Amino acid sequence: MVSGVVMAGALAAQLDEAVTVVHRSGELLGVISFAASGALVAVRKRLDLFGMVVLGCATALGGGIVRDLLIGRTPPAAFTDLTFLTASIVTALILYFIAPSPRLTKGPLEVADAIGLGLFCVTGTVIADSVGLGAPTAALLGMTTAIGGGVLRDVLSGEVPLVLRPDQDLYAIPALFGAATTAVLLHLDIYQTWTGLLAAAGAVGFRLLARHYGWHAPTARHARD
Repeated sequence: MVSGVVMAGALAAQLDEAVTVVHRSGELLGVISFAASGALVAVRKRLDLFGMVVLGCATALGGGIVRDLLIGRTPPAAFTDLTFLTASIVTALILYFIAPSPRLTKGPLEVADAIGLGLFCVTGTVIADSVGLGAPTAALLGMTTAIGGGVLRDVLSGEVPLVLRPDQDLYAIPALFGAATTAVLLHLDIYQTWTGLLAAAGAVGFRLLARHYGWHAPTARHARD
């Protein structure tokens, strides 16, 4: 009896550790994807190496920093765990040495940005939920995590943020879709690693479909006249 309880406890601990590893891997992949997105924007803007690193790090870490400050998680994880900062810098450096042509960055930029968006909306929601926030708030913070870095990237590169431009395809809504799906799964206590990955994949697919088919959010009547 005692040995069975011990084995069950050990198995639960192993499962928790495995889930932690998967979530951390998801965050790291999201960081790399967004860092690549920021660095590719720097290439399109013909910025130097420093500009590539700054845009890469800002895009990869900005949303998470905003989320952590809002939930009182200080100092933000980006400043206490240098793994993510290092990954961002290395990604920007790799793209610098690969030296892609600005004309060839559009497709990779869109894919990298969509992957980062999908992964961050899920991991951001899970982190917000872990500090005891309700499902609606966790979903909003998940969306903030996903779009915050892109907003900072656009501002630093001298562009109106993508999420605010009526001529751009849906961006924040796919992030909110993935975050809301994750929040519902967590609220119903049926969230698992594979369901989180499905939510992320749904957000990525939503964003890429919106880009491919030119889906836009509705605008005010006077804006269409």
